[in-house]
Amino acid sequence: MDMPLLDLPLREEQRLLRASVQRFLADEERPSWRDLVDTLGLAGLALPEAAGGFGGGPTDVALVMAELGPALAGADWLSHVAATALLARAAPDHATLQALASGALRAAAVCPATTLSMPAVGDDGALRGAALLVAGAAEADLFLFADGNALLLVAADPAKVEQRHRIMHDGSVSADLCFALKPGDAERLATGADARALADYGDDLILAGRCAEAIGLMQRMIAQSVDYLGQRKQFGAAIGSFQVLRHRLVDMQLAAMKAAALVEAAIAAVEEDRADRASMVRSVCVEIADAVRVVGEGAVQIHGAMGLTEELPLGAHFKRALAIAAAMRSRAGHQARFAEA
Repeated sequence: MDMPLLDLPLREEQRLLRASVQRFLADEERPSWRDLVDTLGLAGLALPEAAGGFGGGPTDVALVMAELGPALAGADWLSHVAATALLARAAPDHATLQALASGALRAAAVCPATTLSMPAVGDDGALRGAALLVAGAAEADLFLFADGNALLLVAADPAKVEQRHRIMHDGSVSADLCFALKPGDAERLATGADARALADYGDDLILAGRCAEAIGLMQRMIAQSVDYLGQRKQFGAAIGSFQVLRHRLVDMQLAAMKAAALVEAAIAAVEEDRADRASMVRSVCVEIADAVRVVGEGAVQIHGAMGLTEELPLGAHFKRALAIAAAMRSRAGHQARFAEA
C-alpha cells in the first residue's frame, strides 16, 4: 500500500473518507465539481450532520485536498468548503445549509486568502469595491465575505455583483467581483471581534488546505520523476544511475518531507484551534513556497523540456504548485504575522 500523503492521527471514518476519495480518483483522472458533489458527497464535508453534512474539520479538509491536488480538482472545492465552515460557525441554523451540503447551492469565500484585494464595508453596512481573482467564485451562487470588520453573505445577483471570469495559468478559473450593494443587500452574520475571529480562522483553514494540496502535487511530481529515471536511457544506461540526478531527487524528497512535517503540524494547530495557529500556518506557507520550487524545478530538469509540455501531466502539476505558492501572498507578510503571533 502507498504511504499516506500526510501522516495525521485519523479516526476510522477519516480513513474511510481518504480511501473512498482515492478509489474514486483511481477511475476519474480530472473530476468535475459535480463528480465531487454527486459521487463523493464532498459539498457538505465541513457542515454539521444536522444540516446534512459530514461534520468534518480541518483534518478532513486537508486529507481531501492532498488527494485532489494531483487531480487538479481542489481549488473550487476548497473555497466552497471554507465558506460553508464559516457559515455554519456564524449561523448554525442558516436556511441555506441543507442546500449547500447537497451541492444544490455553491459558495465561495471572499477573504484575504482567496483574493488579491478586498472590497470595503461602509459605515452603513454596504459592501462596495472589487475583489480581484477570487478563487472558486466563477460558478458560485453565494459569496461569503470575511474580513476583520464583518462577515457577510451575498447572493450572486448579476444586478448587484458584476463578475468577470479569468482563466489562470494553471487552468483554474477565478473571478473578479465588483460589488455595488446597498444597505440591506447583504446578510450580516457577524461584526467586530466575532467577525475578526471567524475571518482569521477561514484564512488559516484555506491556507492550510492549499498547503496540503501542494504536498499531494509534490509527491506526485517526485513519483513521476522516479519512474522517468528508471525508463529514460542515455549512453546505454538508465539515467537513474547517474549520481547527479540521484542527488537532485534526494534534494526534492527532503524538501517535500520537511514541508509535509510542517503541514501536519499546522493542520493540527488549526484543528485544535491552538494559540499558535496563526504562526504555524504562516511558517508552513513560507516553507511550501520554497519546497514547490525545489521539487518542481528538479522534476522538470530530470524530464527535460518535455516536462513542461501537455504530453506529460508534470507540466500541469508544476503550474498548479506554482499558482499555490503565488497565492500564499508575500513572504514578508507571513513573517510579520508570525512575529505578531
